[in-house]
Amino acid sequence: MMVDVLEDLGVETRVANAKEVKAIAKAKVKTDRQDSYKLAHLLRMGYIPEVYKRSPENRSSQRVLRQRAFYVGKQTAVKNRLRALLAQQGEEIRQELARVENLFTVKGMRVLEGLALLEREAKMVGALLRTFRHLKERINETNALVNELYESMPSAKLIQTVPGFSRFLSVLVAVEIADIGRFEEVGKFHAYAGVVPSTHSSGDVSYHGRIIKAGNRWLR
Repeated sequence: MMVDVLEDLGVETRVANAKEVKAIAKAKVKTDRQDSYKLAHLLRMGYIPEVYKRSPENRSSQRVLRQRAFYVGKQTAVKNRLRALLAQQGEEIRQELARVENLFTVKGMRVLEGLALLEREAKMVGALLRTFRHLKERINETNALVNELYESMPSAKLIQTVPGFSRFLSVLVAVEIADIGRFEEVGKFHAYAGVVPSTHSSGDVSYHGRIIKAGNRWLR
């Protein structure tokens, strides 16, 4: 990250909220020179809307969680593709599959491998099953990294005492919050998590709608 490079060189850095800077310093003429001038002016006036600078360790923890989410998402896509492929098979095959409660257990995988499919269909199903197993191995490897994070994070262990929080979710929340002390009040934390309602006011009338789209999508 560029911030780390600059700070290693002894340069004081501030990370600005790009969306808020754009709202403050919006202009029709946009060049690197103009942007630099505006940022310098905002900094001089103390108007730079800063965002939280995460530590290298915290960002590394985020990458672990993001990678697990990536693998889980790909595994779900493989499952959906396999189900779609099987749904296009003959009635006899579909009836045989209907007797299997979960296709992705050891028993279910054996049933899938033993289906009497056309050669090319069997090859496609086999390829998807190999991909599924590969992704499952990668998820298990990443789970081991998540467990390491959990054991090193007292905050994650505390969060897991809340009903409904798994080990992974507890680590995720602890990592995304990073330092709860950076929120001056609970309302600001709610806004950061994106769980506050949108508000539209005109005169004496206020309307509260669905939760805002801004905020940390992982926490929301």
